[in-house]
Amino acid sequence: MKIEQVENYQEMSKYACDAIIDKVNSLQNPVLGLATGSTPEGVYNYLREENRNNRVTFRDTCTFNLDEYVGLAGDNPNSYRYYMNDRLFNHIDIPKQQTFIPNGKATDLSKECREYEQLLEDNQEIDLQILGLGLNGHIGFNEPGTSFKTRTHVVDLALSTREANARFFDSIEEVPNQAITMGIETIMNSKQILLLVSGERKAKALDQLLHGEVSEEFPASILKTHDNVKIIADKAALSKVRV
Repeated sequence: MKIEQVENYQEMSKYACDAIIDKVNSLQNPVLGLATGSTPEGVYNYLREENRNNRVTFRDTCTFNLDEYVGLAGDNPNSYRYYMNDRLFNHIDIPKQQTFIPNGKATDLSKECREYEQLLEDNQEIDLQILGLGLNGHIGFNEPGTSFKTRTHVVDLALSTREANARFFDSIEEVPNQAITMGIETIMNSKQILLLVSGERKAKALDQLLHGEVSEEFPASILKTHDNVKIIADKAALSKVRV
């Protein structure tokens, strides 16, 4: 893994934006893996601006999101489909039919997982996957204890994850208990991975990632075995990393 140290969140976001643009501009039909939450919001703001300034076009790009809450329809403001439309897709020139997110309202969740995995296989490998780092080491919604061999599946969300996401809801009781997520093996099939880490809250997790063992109890640790991972971390996130 390579580490790119940046000054702050804005610099991290701009660095990631530039990396995405470079990838999109270098490929005929790029496939991007996207994430949600507070970490990538700055990246999407920059991408919107660069698309508006004609530095990049997404007309031939296909995107796959990591996850979606079970039970939330795409027009629910707390769903990840709504998040992506609101933060990015509604503001750039990507055709909506080329943006894929699991259907959290699917009546047959197992079938939805299989079909999402098939969509990924049909579109070849993800060229560039954006990831954030959970406080407990989760990537996507793959919680500690998840097998490294998992493909797209339904997960029960850990209390710590629901507490971390409760700020987007009126109360923690409204945070869904389950989500559909790309599996760890699915994520690891990506050709390149950008892990974005910002803030002192993530410093302990980043230290464990860099210095701990590869273990299913800390899902992000599997990234050590991937041959093309870059960590973009600001000074606050690196503040507790052992030298």
